[in-house]
Amino acid sequence: MTPFYPIGTPGTPWGEHEKAQWLASISVQRSYQHEVVSKIDALRDRFDVEQYGTLPYDGARFPLFAIKTRDWRQSRPKVLITGGVHGYETSGVQGALAFLDTTAEQYAGQFDIVVLPCISPWGYEVINRWNPLCVDPNRSFRANSPSPEAAAAMAFVADLECPFLAHLDLHETTDSDKTEFRPALAARDGKPFDVNKEGIPDGFYTVDDSERATPAFQKAIIDAVRQVTHIAPPDENGQIIGARVEQDGVIHYPKKSLFLCGGMTDAPYVTTTEVYPDSPKASPEQCNLAQIAAITGALNHLLAR
Repeated sequence: MTPFYPIGTPGTPWGEHEKAQWLASISVQRSYQHEVVSKIDALRDRFDVEQYGTLPYDGARFPLFAIKTRDWRQSRPKVLITGGVHGYETSGVQGALAFLDTTAEQYAGQFDIVVLPCISPWGYEVINRWNPLCVDPNRSFRANSPSPEAAAAMAFVADLECPFLAHLDLHETTDSDKTEFRPALAARDGKPFDVNKEGIPDGFYTVDDSERATPAFQKAIIDAVRQVTHIAPPDENGQIIGARVEQDGVIHYPKKSLFLCGGMTDAPYVTTTEVYPDSPKASPEQCNLAQIAAITGALNHLLAR
């Protein structure tokens, strides 16, 4: 076992005192306004930008935005793209914004697309998986959500009152998953953490929904991303992050029952993307390009249907 996380008592879940200690240890490391909001503002002359809420921690500092292609029509299939559910996962945010800036308009006549590029702006600024309440937004997409980030996103999507054909949730995995976030999770819940059992997949992979699997859709995404960066291989047990590899670069999770972001709609085509920016074989720019390739591979597959 690794040394215990510096907050809390081994074997005892955190109370309010430990959560306050954790929050006091967190510091701002980058600017949501400069790195995200400024790029959203630059899209306003080409897309419809809507503020769908604010975070209660600081409403002026953390407005929440959705960006839509223009001239929505009832006859067009609808596509939802989400990024920054985990704020520290940079390419999920920047990849979504880069897709809008470089590529989205090519598909606007065939799909109505809405992008929530940074669901967790507080997490983006402090480069953390949780929100200030020690809650993981990506395990909180449910009724009476404990996460203001998840609750606001769900309310916005519900208010659109339209069925979605596809939902792509953009994520990444970093070395800090192993060094910080998983140990913190174990400490918060009073559970042991064995660093030797925690591996970081080296490369891109997707998480399909085990309750509505779409193997051809996932394969199209993997094949598109393969042109940009490498695909994560299975470990010695034929798994990625403890889940069986169903096909090259694809695992399954039950998204709705785990209250994941990918489960918040009934879209028949759903995927969660994962890239690895800390790989010696990839760069942050490649990870952004991989997110764009994943989206375009998915949309091209749907058009080919």
